Amino acid sequence: MRGMIALAAAALLAACSTQPPRAVARGMPSLQLAPSSLGGTLALQQRLVFTHGQRSDTVDALLEADADSVRVVLHQHGQVMLRLVWDGESLRQDRAAQLPEALSAQRVLDDLQLVHWPAPAIRAALPPGWQLLEAPGARHLLNHGETVASVSWPDEHAARLDNHREGYRLDIRSAAAQP
Repeated sequence: MRGMIALAAAALLAACSTQPPRAVARGMPSLQLAPSSLGGTLALQQRLVFTHGQRSDTVDALLEADADSVRVVLHQHGQVMLRLVWDGESLRQDRAAQLPEALSAQRVLDDLQLVHWPAPAIRAALPPGWQLLEAPGARHLLNHGETVASVSWPDEHAARLDNHREGYRLDIRSAAAQP
């Protein structure tokens, strides 16, 4: 099963808010795909390792997605760091005060959708000049021919997102969530 890229980035979310539709942040397009465009459901427990420069942070996550919404809970050392809900129209979050203010909930959703959503749904949401290329076990998001982000799946329980433009990597180990 493909790992969940967006969750580790979620550990670094900004202030609580509802994000405006089709916002563009960080020089990356906001996908904001409908939960139903996933074409199925997800229920994952994950260990996420977020690396930026010399710093590395690990969090655990629970992800559920169905046709109605995407729900994420991040926890570290037994403390809930983030609750995130995307219903296709609004992005809501509750976050712990110690999370850095510099990163947004939109990043979490964008990374999540880049990893899990079907390529045709992603391609339909990309603005002019952007494209998504796929090869066996990999995806590449390009802007005017420049690779901005890459996703790879080394095995069925692992995924890696490299955001070349922002200089971070997210490694994910996933298992089916227990009911």
